Amino acid sequence: MTQAERVSEAGGRDGITDVAGIRVGHARVEQVGALTGTTVVLAPEGGMVAAVDVRGGGPGTRETDALDPRNVVQRIDAVVLTGGSAYGLDSAAGVMGWLEERRRGVRVGPEPSHVVPVVPAACVFDLGRGGDFAARPDAATGRAAVEAAYASGDHARVATGAVGAGTGTVAGGLRGGVGTASAVLESGITVGALVVLNAAGAAVDPATGVPYGSLFEGGVPRAPAEAVHAAAVRRLAEARTASTRPPLNTTLAVVATDAVLTRAQARKVAGTAHDGIARAVRPVHLMNDGDTVFAVSTGRRDLPEGPGPLALNEILAAGADLVTRAIVRALLAAPGGQRGPGGDFPSYRELYGPEAESYSR
Repeated sequence: MTQAERVSEAGGRDGITDVAGIRVGHARVEQVGALTGTTVVLAPEGGMVAAVDVRGGGPGTRETDALDPRNVVQRIDAVVLTGGSAYGLDSAAGVMGWLEERRRGVRVGPEPSHVVPVVPAACVFDLGRGGDFAARPDAATGRAAVEAAYASGDHARVATGAVGAGTGTVAGGLRGGVGTASAVLESGITVGALVVLNAAGAAVDPATGVPYGSLFEGGVPRAPAEAVHAAAVRRLAEARTASTRPPLNTTLAVVATDAVLTRAQARKVAGTAHDGIARAVRPVHLMNDGDTVFAVSTGRRDLPEGPGPLALNEILAAGADLVTRAIVRALLAAPGGQRGPGGDFPSYRELYGPEAESYSR
């Protein structure tokens, strides 16, 4: 039996929140000319082990050095994914404030309130996508997102598409968004992934119209009808011609598991999960991308004892597979295209209509 065959869909929401204790919240910047927002992945009480792997040439991050296994921080309480490029990293301050009020963070003084929350964050480039270059997430957006995460409850369904950090994202000229997926492994360990798709590269094969990531779902995906694909190619070419903004992007992901992982093991999970982006987006990790993957562990289930260090393999394989599936879901969940002063970005469903249903799982 192959590794892929040993990975079955989770029995819950088929999203990152199937990992017990993980909650997700989104907030959008609500103003004229804004097409951006913030997404927060909130840890359970007590925090979670975390690591990061950055592959893109133009990343925008905050507090990622704290996740290096050589450094002192052992656990974190939230990960922030945000629009607004480097400006949007201010949203993490709102998350820190919310955590401080609840005395969650690294204890640095004699009183329980003396904490410093460690909130790693990464941003995507979406400046001006709604028309206003100055519209971007701030601390209030971050606070709204973490409040939404907390209020969602355990195992809540994660909203996908043009929400949170995926509100104004684009992939290869098509509208991007947020996607998620999960699996329960043969060992009983749960792994989940959440992706913000925003890539300079394409998520769709230009020769066939098939999402690249669907090629790894098993079987041979049915290509859209030739006439439908030809019309889609023409429409996308028109949109790209009309766009005057450079393709400054970044795809972000969080891979979560309930397995007990060391920080070094989590770092390996984050690195391997980049393979999931590479399967679903071509090309990746360019100089105008900031592709970043976080891996987090809630530590509620031990790794199987028998295989020793190789027990991590099924999590490594599943993490990459789920990132690929989450990217396809983000692409398919994008609503009708965005057309306005910030650019012309049709959605996959707008171009291919009912044909897109054959790639949904």
